[in-house]
Amino acid sequence: MIRYKQLGYIALNVSDLDRSVAYYRDTVGLQQVESATPDVRYLRCSDKHHDITLHLGKPGLKRIGFELESEAQIAPLRKVLTDVGNAVVDIPAADQALMHTGPGIRTWEPVSGAALDFYVGMTGAAGPAFEPTVAKIQRLGHLVVRSADQDATVRFFTDVLNFKVSDEIDDAVTFMRCFPNPYHHSFGVGNGKGKSGLHHFAFMVSETDDIGTSMWRLKKLGVPIVNGPGRHLPSGSMFLYYLDPDGLTVEYTFGMEEFPEERAREPRTLPLVLKSFDLWEGPVDPRKAAVGEVEQSRPAFA
Repeated sequence: MIRYKQLGYIALNVSDLDRSVAYYRDTVGLQQVESATPDVRYLRCSDKHHDITLHLGKPGLKRIGFELESEAQIAPLRKVLTDVGNAVVDIPAADQALMHTGPGIRTWEPVSGAALDFYVGMTGAAGPAFEPTVAKIQRLGHLVVRSADQDATVRFFTDVLNFKVSDEIDDAVTFMRCFPNPYHHSFGVGNGKGKSGLHHFAFMVSETDDIGTSMWRLKKLGVPIVNGPGRHLPSGSMFLYYLDPDGLTVEYTFGMEEFPEERAREPRTLPLVLKSFDLWEGPVDPRKAAVGEVEQSRPAFA
């Protein structure tokens, strides 16, 4: 049974590194971390070295990093991936150095081709500790991807990787936690209706006022708000979705149900109605989740 510590980081591709660094630092409220290479930019919202990295490319998802509970998880994870015929490689030493992580393995989600790194440990950032600025961000919250075959992607994460389903909205999205991390979801899989991509990623804030004040602050800055404020029925969290300069969808979220490791409640299947997504039934801008490619890096032998 594979055990995880948390969603470790998200690597994003953006069209303009300097513009995106300024946006995520000054508008979203992350802290820029010094980079030894101009090709990778680091930002954080925690005591980790980074929570997101920015790379030059077609806007969307480059890679997802999940932190394992211990190095003892690597061998059984490698075995279960190999047993189902999934390509597995050691995370190259150069990438470990670049991402400031310990040892681990890399694989690729079979449907979308998304690169997944499972690693042990991440160094802290040099310099001052993270302190919230324009929003009281606590941590990197979660990400949701669209899958061309939602059921197959969910089976991969549950049957192979030992993620646990918390809830689902029928034929729309499945919310999962990386066991035994308690948060309702660190990862979600949406029905891409034949097309895969990045849906959105989220930062957890510490106060309800962060949702309201962020809405008005972002409006004044001309940032497109595409959904919210609202409250999700599955997790109970409040939300505000907005766009980055490339049109990627970012979320501030406050509050989330937590699950015990043992005797957790059974997952629910909620009906495909607006209230299942948003108890307040607010409008959704069609630009939400409209942008977000998944970089294809799977090796030819996969």
